[in-house]
Amino acid sequence: MNLLSIQSHVAYGHVGNSAAVFPLQRLGVEVWPIHTVQFSNHTGYGDWRGQAFGAALIRELIAGIARRGILSECDGVLSGYMGGADVGDAILDAVAAVKQANPAARYCCDPVIGDVGRGVFVRAGLPEFLRDKAVPAADVVTPNQFELDYLSGRASTTLAEARDAVKALHDLGPRAVLVTSLHTAETPADSIDLIASDETGCFRLRTPKLPLMVNGAGDAIAALFFAHYLGDGRVDEALARSASAIFGVLARTANMGVREIQLVAAQDEIVRPSRVFEAELL
Repeated sequence: MNLLSIQSHVAYGHVGNSAAVFPLQRLGVEVWPIHTVQFSNHTGYGDWRGQAFGAALIRELIAGIARRGILSECDGVLSGYMGGADVGDAILDAVAAVKQANPAARYCCDPVIGDVGRGVFVRAGLPEFLRDKAVPAADVVTPNQFELDYLSGRASTTLAEARDAVKALHDLGPRAVLVTSLHTAETPADSIDLIASDETGCFRLRTPKLPLMVNGAGDAIAALFFAHYLGDGRVDEALARSASAIFGVLARTANMGVREIQLVAAQDEIVRPSRVFEAELL
């Protein structure tokens, strides 16, 4: 499997491509990474160095890949943090080019907008671009709960409301939806829920809530879910395998008491999770 991954990158730590590429490679996926930004570290530290890249660089890199005559070998495009709507347009043009070369290719949009407690943390105009253009163009979307609410225009305080919000996302165009970091009225205080849905049904998976605050877990699980979903086409299996893997990585991270997600130290969890969670049909 060959995946084109277009998102942010940091030299130290694991967010964006730094969180997505290695787990995919550990699964045996060939990844073609393009960075929308390159920073020294993730912005959660409050201080960083580096720069965001413009749409022209994204287009130039895609053109260079196309000249190799290999776009027909690309099985999917994964996008994460975009930086701005102009970069988003370049990404959607890349998706169109890949799908023209390989009509079987699929697009997964991880719609990075914000999070519960933080609100919107991306540049003005980007949330609207994601809602109006990127999500409708996607085959798979992987929002967190805050992003689910924004994109669907609904609240998800209960499980029923969350399912309605997921349906609203399907109505925008995506075949498959993965919702991460979901906490509704039915979710126990010591747990966290995930929901995955496609035409085969809506599934919930629940894991214990771990005592840590890290960045990059959402980027990693989006990549793994997309790869597993492309691989066997079962949304429940993709949910179970990706969630179990990331829980194992996060549990190792919590045990080590460190701030950065331990993708390398806990890499065996990616392929052989020590604790397997099952998805239940709702």
